Amino acid sequence: MQDFSAIINELFRSESRRVLATLIRALGDFNLAEDAMQEAFAAASADWESNGIPDDPVAWLISAGRFRAIDLIRREAQFRELLPGIVSRVEEITSRNMVVAGREIEDDQLRLIFTCCHPAIDPRIQVPLTLREVCGLSTEEIADAFLTAPATMAQRIVRGKAKIRSAGIPYVIPSRDELPDRIDAVLSVIYLVYNEGYSASMGSQLLRVELSSEAIRLGRLLVKLLPDPEVMGLLALMLLHESRRDARVDKTGDIVLLEQQDRSTWNYQFIEEGQRLVQQSLASRRIGAYTLQAAISAVHADATVASETDWHQIVALYDVLFQIDTSPVVELNRAVAVAMRDTPTAGLQLINGILDRGELTDYYLTHSARGELLRRSGDLVGAKVAFERAFELAKQDSERRFLAKRLKSLVNHREERDKN
Repeated sequence: MQDFSAIINELFRSESRRVLATLIRALGDFNLAEDAMQEAFAAASADWESNGIPDDPVAWLISAGRFRAIDLIRREAQFRELLPGIVSRVEEITSRNMVVAGREIEDDQLRLIFTCCHPAIDPRIQVPLTLREVCGLSTEEIADAFLTAPATMAQRIVRGKAKIRSAGIPYVIPSRDELPDRIDAVLSVIYLVYNEGYSASMGSQLLRVELSSEAIRLGRLLVKLLPDPEVMGLLALMLLHESRRDARVDKTGDIVLLEQQDRSTWNYQFIEEGQRLVQQSLASRRIGAYTLQAAISAVHADATVASETDWHQIVALYDVLFQIDTSPVVELNRAVAVAMRDTPTAGLQLINGILDRGELTDYYLTHSARGELLRRSGDLVGAKVAFERAFELAKQDSERRFLAKRLKSLVNHREERDKN
């Protein structure tokens, strides 16, 4: 006997944002679409157990959501004046054949991303709004990514939805002439979604495969729409990172560092595709930050064992990247690469300089990297302090377990050293 509750829960996890994107386009209202989607999934729970799972569950849910929306409007007297327009839209879309509907469903999330990234919306709101409405990240997750209080982030998202409604921003993919003004925010959104899937900001699981897979799917759609060098660079970067996904955690879900990963488990089909895209992007001579990050990942992928990594080339690429993106995170990553090329002490000096400026003081990876370099340089006391600070700041369970192991190994090493 099928577990319909488990099936619907899995479908909600994997497909709810696609359903929502299409309902937003059809209904023209975020809140109405959200309510309609919830009711459609509730209807599925009752209907499918009696009548069986439809051949196309997503299309069924979208259709159910459209008509649930009409019911919701009818139940709300204050919205009755909207009914004719909504009904007209529903009938127009429902009348189209399944092939066209399926193709439009495929593009709806991309349409919604461009809508949320419209120039009329405050740039500070564009990316958080898209992460919430298109990708289903919680307000807390988005606030954490932007180092902002959840209440502040919630207010921004509400303002963004209100702006779309009041300004009548259309749910369309812009013309080619309009794309340059929108593409930077769209790329940022897709990469933030990928990062949340590749390394979750909080919770019990480091990897959220549904998010990273969705980001790559959107990246592929965007490359077809606009084969721009930076669009190709972003897709390459995601593919090269994703190639290492299965090697990043062990069977218990604990982190495995890059230098310790079993490279035979890497996805070399993704690596080959990613490297090809990097080469195409570099050949254009219009090189941006995503392409340079992808090139760095490609150098890592070239090494069959960690000891063969060309750290000189990686530092050189970071030097160029830092001219484009002077963020302290890029500076931190470059410092680690310098430590690998030269000595741990050389990297430590650079990381200490970042902290001395008051930057990245609350970023757990800064202290984790510093602790590792102190450990490698023999300063076990300093390493312990740094790892403890990283542990305090880390919010993801597997990251905290990794840091706890590092701290335990320091204690064991000191005890062994004291015996001798």
